Amino acid sequence: MKSWAAACLILVGQVAAAAGPESSIRPELRRGTGTVPVIVAPSGALPKPARDPAAREAVDGEHGLGFSLRPFLRSRKVEKAARARRALLAKGAVCGDLAIQGEAVGRVRGRIGGCGIENAVKVRSVSGIRLSQPAVMDCTTAKALDKWVRQSAVPALANQGGGLKGLRVAAHYICRTRNNRKGAKISEHGKGRAIDISGFQLANGSTVSVLKGWGARSSSKAMRRMHRGACGPFGTVLGPEADRYHRDHFHFDTARYRSGSYCR
Repeated sequence: MKSWAAACLILVGQVAAAAGPESSIRPELRRGTGTVPVIVAPSGALPKPARDPAAREAVDGEHGLGFSLRPFLRSRKVEKAARARRALLAKGAVCGDLAIQGEAVGRVRGRIGGCGIENAVKVRSVSGIRLSQPAVMDCTTAKALDKWVRQSAVPALANQGGGLKGLRVAAHYICRTRNNRKGAKISEHGKGRAIDISGFQLANGSTVSVLKGWGARSSSKAMRRMHRGACGPFGTVLGPEADRYHRDHFHFDTARYRSGSYCR
C-alpha cells in the first residue's frame, strides 16, 4: 500500500517538472498606474504593456510638448514684443499720458510772490504735433492743450497744406503780471497755467499765423473753429478780437470761473 502511494507521488512530480512552472501556475493580473493592465509573470518579469492609442492621445493632450509648450512659448514671445513697444511709447511721456511727450521739471520757484509751479513739465509735443519750443506748464494745462489739438486744431486744418504738423509757441511759463502792466495781478503764465499760440505749421512747410490768418479768406474759418473749440478745455480763451494785446496770438489758460469759460 505504501509503495503504491509513493509511486503516485513520483509520477505527479515528473508530470509537473515536464510541464514547467510557467505552464502550471496562472499569471497574476495586476493594475498599473495607467489605464492598461500590467501582466506580471510568476518569474517576476514585467512584460512591456500593450499600447493604448486613446490613452496616449489623452496624455499628450494634457501634458505633451506638442500641445502645451509651443503655444506657451509663442505667447511669451508676443508678450515680450508688446512690452518692448509699450516701453518705447512710454519713453518721454509726462502727466501719465503717452500723447503728451516731454520731461518732468518738478517744482519751479518764482522770483516774485504768486509765481511758480509745484509739479511742472516741459512739453515737446501733444498727440504727435510738435511745439516750436519746449513749453513749461502744469499737467492740467498740458492735458487741456492736448485735448484742444486733437478735437479742434487737427480737424480744423486737415484740408490745408497737408494738415497740422506743429504749433508756434509765443509764450509759456514766465513770471510776470498780466499783459506786463505794472501793479497788475500775476498772469496765469506765471503759474504755469497758460500758453500762447501765434501760428500753425503745416505738413507742406508753410505756416498760417494768427495775425494774418484770422482775416484771410483761406484760413479765417479754420481760425475761428480753433478759437471756438478752445472754450471748454481752457478756462480763458483770448484771440485777435479780444484786445490789442492779443491781435497776433491765441492766449489759452486753465483758470476757472463760476460762470464757465471766458472766451473773446
